[in-house]
Amino acid sequence: MQASTAKKLQDLNQRFYSDFGAPFSATRQRLQPGVHKIVAELVGDERILDLGCGNGELARCLAEGRFHGTYTGLDFSLPLLSDASSQPAGFSALFRQADLTTPDWDQGLAAAEYSLITAFAVLHHIPSLDLRLQILQKVRRLLAPGGQFIHSNWQFLNSEKLKTRVQPWVAADLSQAEVDEADYLLDWRGGGSGLRYVHHFSEPELSRLAAATGFRVLHSFLSDGAGGRLGLYQVWEPQEGQG
Repeated sequence: MQASTAKKLQDLNQRFYSDFGAPFSATRQRLQPGVHKIVAELVGDERILDLGCGNGELARCLAEGRFHGTYTGLDFSLPLLSDASSQPAGFSALFRQADLTTPDWDQGLAAAEYSLITAFAVLHHIPSLDLRLQILQKVRRLLAPGGQFIHSNWQFLNSEKLKTRVQPWVAADLSQAEVDEADYLLDWRGGGSGLRYVHHFSEPELSRLAAATGFRVLHSFLSDGAGGRLGLYQVWEPQEGQG
């Protein structure tokens, strides 16, 4: 993918989450079952960096449980971060605006600081292999020894209903030839009409990404939505001697 095309897709998604941040947040008032499964397995003292933290629902869930570690959430959408700032009294969470597609999104974050980095429903919005590699290399740098990276990616093609949301690239002033294989344009119909860029990851593709950035895949599972097949979750750990 050309850098100019990736920039168009970045801008498309930024407009979406700025223009539709409030109605989108309204549809995300509870965590997905797969995220609950991850939370249930936490020890409770993790140092968490949550990439694409959205409206802060993960932090609220941690606050209601036995979590006593540290939590930092990053997102580029100011409407979503505004919702995220409302947290239960006594729970210390740090939120800041950061765009993962920019080269300095990790500025101010200490290397090897976080025992757990999460990216739930985030990577599938990152256009181009180059940008994904850059982000994952930074994730590798930020993870503490023995830390894990846990992420989920939307499997919308497992739903006949969601398949109807796929739109032609001409709607975004692009052509099929300009984008990568497994790239899609999906519409939004809540609180107005919008468009989002989404990549549909396969397990082999994610395995290649992990290997290319010094990780290995520990575990994969499907969860969420009707039939429990709309989210592909993976747990990665750094490979020793790499990174």
